[in-house]
Amino acid sequence: MSTEKTVITVTATVNAPVSKVWEYWNTPAHITKWAFASPDWHTPTASNDLRAGGSFSSRMEAKDGSMGFDFGGIYDAVEENNYIGYTLGDQRKVKITFIADGDSTHISESFDAEEQNPVEMQQMGWQAILDNFKNYTEGN
Repeated sequence: MSTEKTVITVTATVNAPVSKVWEYWNTPAHITKWAFASPDWHTPTASNDLRAGGSFSSRMEAKDGSMGFDFGGIYDAVEENNYIGYTLGDQRKVKITFIADGDSTHISESFDAEEQNPVEMQQMGWQAILDNFKNYTEGN
Protein backbone atom coordinates (compact mmCIF):
# COMPACT_ATOMS: atom_id res chain seq x y z
CA MET A 1 0.00 0.00 0.00
CA SER A 2 1.37 3.39 -1.02
CA THR A 3 1.73 6.05 1.63
CA GLU A 4 2.98 8.65 -0.82
CA LYS A 5 1.22 11.97 -0.38
CA THR A 6 -0.28 14.02 -3.17
CA VAL A 7 1.37 17.43 -3.33
CA ILE A 8 -0.55 20.31 -4.89
CA THR A 9 1.18 23.45 -6.16
CA VAL A 10 -0.36 26.86 -6.84
CA THR A 11 1.52 29.84 -8.26
CA ALA A 12 1.17 33.54 -8.96
CA THR A 13 3.35 36.39 -10.10
CA VAL A 14 2.66 39.51 -8.05
CA ASN A 15 3.55 42.87 -9.59
CA ALA A 16 5.29 44.13 -6.46
CA PRO A 17 8.82 43.91 -5.06
CA VAL A 18 9.57 40.95 -2.80
CA SER A 19 9.91 43.15 0.32
CA LYS A 20 6.29 44.34 -0.07
CA VAL A 21 5.06 40.83 -0.93
CA TRP A 22 6.78 39.43 2.17
CA GLU A 23 5.26 42.15 4.40
CA TYR A 24 1.73 41.70 3.04
CA TRP A 25 1.99 37.90 3.24
CA ASN A 26 3.11 37.85 6.88
CA THR A 27 1.57 40.87 8.67
CA PRO A 28 -1.72 39.99 10.45
CA ALA A 29 -3.32 43.34 9.53
CA HIS A 30 -2.81 42.43 5.86
CA ILE A 31 -3.60 38.70 6.21
CA THR A 32 -7.13 39.57 7.35
CA LYS A 33 -7.67 41.44 4.06
CA TRP A 34 -6.83 38.61 1.63
CA ALA A 35 -6.83 35.15 3.33
CA PHE A 36 -10.13 33.72 2.05
CA ALA A 37 -11.20 31.90 -1.11
CA SER A 38 -14.43 33.72 -2.01
CA PRO A 39 -16.13 37.07 -1.39
CA ASP A 40 -18.72 35.50 0.94
CA TRP A 41 -15.92 34.52 3.37
CA HIS A 42 -13.56 36.63 5.45
CA THR A 43 -10.70 36.33 7.93
CA PRO A 44 -11.65 38.40 10.99
CA THR A 45 -8.49 37.58 12.99
CA ALA A 46 -4.93 36.47 12.34
CA SER A 47 -1.79 36.04 14.42
CA ASN A 48 1.74 35.32 13.24
CA ASP A 49 5.00 34.54 15.07
CA LEU A 50 7.20 34.36 11.96
CA ARG A 51 10.23 32.28 13.01
CA ALA A 52 11.19 28.61 13.03
CA GLY A 53 9.18 27.10 15.89
CA GLY A 54 6.73 30.03 15.87
CA SER A 55 3.02 29.53 15.28
CA PHE A 56 0.40 31.22 13.16
CA SER A 57 -3.38 31.14 13.04
CA SER A 58 -6.08 32.69 10.88
CA ARG A 59 -9.80 32.44 11.61
CA MET A 60 -11.69 31.92 8.36
CA GLU A 61 -15.47 32.32 8.45
CA ALA A 62 -18.46 32.59 6.16
CA LYS A 63 -19.70 36.18 6.37
CA ASP A 64 -23.20 34.92 7.19
CA GLY A 65 -21.83 33.11 10.26
CA SER A 66 -22.93 29.68 9.03
CA MET A 67 -19.46 28.10 9.32
CA GLY A 68 -15.82 28.78 10.03
CA PHE A 69 -12.52 27.19 10.94
CA ASP A 70 -9.06 28.00 12.26
CA PHE A 71 -6.19 27.62 9.80
CA GLY A 72 -2.85 27.38 11.54
CA GLY A 73 0.39 25.60 12.16
CA ILE A 74 4.01 25.79 13.24
CA TYR A 75 6.86 27.19 11.15
CA ASP A 76 9.61 24.71 10.25
CA ALA A 77 11.83 27.21 8.40
CA VAL A 78 11.74 30.91 7.56
CA GLU A 79 14.19 32.66 5.23
CA GLU A 80 13.20 36.33 4.94
CA ASN A 81 11.98 37.36 1.47
CA ASN A 82 12.71 33.85 0.18
CA TYR A 83 11.11 30.80 1.81
CA ILE A 84 8.56 29.65 4.38
CA GLY A 85 7.99 26.05 5.39
CA TYR A 86 5.38 25.01 7.94
CA THR A 87 3.42 22.09 9.32
CA LEU A 88 -0.35 22.40 9.63
CA GLY A 89 -2.25 21.20 12.68
CA ASP A 90 -3.11 17.94 10.85
CA GLN A 91 0.63 17.36 10.13
CA ARG A 92 0.49 18.25 6.43
CA LYS A 93 3.50 20.17 5.11
CA VAL A 94 3.45 23.45 3.19
CA LYS A 95 6.41 25.02 1.34
CA ILE A 96 6.31 28.53 -0.12
CA THR A 97 9.00 30.19 -2.23
CA PHE A 98 9.20 33.88 -3.07
CA ILE A 99 11.40 34.61 -6.09
CA ALA A 100 12.23 38.26 -6.75
CA ASP A 101 12.32 39.41 -10.37
CA GLY A 102 12.85 43.15 -10.36
CA ASP A 103 9.54 44.76 -9.38
CA SER A 104 7.70 41.41 -9.54
CA THR A 105 7.68 38.41 -7.23
CA HIS A 106 6.87 34.84 -8.22
CA ILE A 107 5.18 32.84 -5.45
CA SER A 108 5.03 29.05 -5.54
CA GLU A 109 3.06 27.34 -2.78
CA SER A 110 3.14 23.53 -2.49
CA PHE A 111 1.12 21.61 0.09
CA ASP A 112 0.23 18.06 1.00
CA ALA A 113 -3.34 17.34 -0.07
CA GLU A 114 -5.84 16.33 2.59
CA GLU A 115 -8.08 13.31 2.06
CA GLN A 116 -11.54 14.80 2.75
CA ASN A 117 -11.91 16.85 -0.45
CA PRO A 118 -11.03 16.24 -4.11
CA VAL A 119 -7.57 17.41 -5.21
CA GLU A 120 -9.10 19.75 -7.80
CA MET A 121 -11.24 21.43 -5.14
CA GLN A 122 -8.24 21.94 -2.86
CA GLN A 123 -6.16 23.35 -5.71
CA MET A 124 -8.96 25.75 -6.71
CA GLY A 125 -9.41 26.95 -3.11
CA TRP A 126 -5.72 27.57 -2.44
CA GLN A 127 -5.32 29.22 -5.88
CA ALA A 128 -8.29 31.51 -5.14
CA ILE A 129 -6.66 32.61 -1.88
CA LEU A 130 -3.35 33.20 -3.66
CA ASP A 131 -5.17 35.21 -6.35
CA ASN A 132 -6.84 37.29 -3.59
CA PHE A 133 -3.37 37.94 -2.18
CA LYS A 134 -2.07 39.05 -5.58
CA ASN A 135 -5.03 41.38 -6.15
CA TYR A 136 -4.87 42.85 -2.64
CA THR A 137 -1.10 43.42 -2.76
CA GLU A 138 -1.11 44.97 -6.23
CA GLY A 139 -4.07 47.22 -5.30
CA ASN A 140 -2.59 48.66 -2.10
